[in-house]
Amino acid sequence: MRNIKITIEYDGTNYCGWQKQVKEVTIQQKIEEAIKLITGETVDVIGSSRTDSGVHAREFVANFYIGDRVPLHKIRGALNSKLPEDIVVLTAEEVDEEFHARYCSKGKTYSYTILNRYMPSAIERNTVYHVKYELNVQRMREACKYFIGTHDFAAFKSPGSSVKTSVRTITELRIEEQEGNHIKIFISADGFLYNMVRIIVGTLILVGNGKLNPEQIQQIIELKDRTKSGKCVPASGLCLEKVFY
Repeated sequence: MRNIKITIEYDGTNYCGWQKQVKEVTIQQKIEEAIKLITGETVDVIGSSRTDSGVHAREFVANFYIGDRVPLHKIRGALNSKLPEDIVVLTAEEVDEEFHARYCSKGKTYSYTILNRYMPSAIERNTVYHVKYELNVQRMREACKYFIGTHDFAAFKSPGSSVKTSVRTITELRIEEQEGNHIKIFISADGFLYNMVRIIVGTLILVGNGKLNPEQIQQIIELKDRTKSGKCVPASGLCLEKVFY
């Protein structure tokens, strides 16, 4: 059996996240259906993470095992011919049998995009979070430094996860102001808790609108109290940028 690693870009708007579900359409389901069509094999595709409904990805990594029926150089094109246009396989390569897209990952980078103007966008409604009141980006940047490092991020996770520990290491958290009133937040870590990025962004927004002071972030982390952090912002602005191995 060959172990095939693929890198996928997708618009998650029309899907209930990555992981297969009984009654909902997901990215994993569409990939597995495409593999079945081109190889005749029923496979379980292993994803690097479980992105939620409406979350997007630029470089999502997955792997699966197949026989020798389809030459490697034809796999990418064959898959794309069977996938909907909002899911694209960027690369396909054969890797060591031991490679596991999730367990071999050393970290990920996510981005979150805020449209910071009074009126929302019709065109970008599925890829940004609209905040109509002005945000103070400098204050948000000052708050970022308190997240960097290894901390217990219990105050920044939603219930529903069965993880053994809420300790994670954030290696980078930066904010870019981009054209068209866009604020883009990049966050890299060795792993993320359920809704962690979206809650961190919601907390930074509270700093940006003056409801929290930057230095209060440290206290929120220490208290480990979810009620002290910001709301979980919508999935539309979230994108998995890269997975590290």
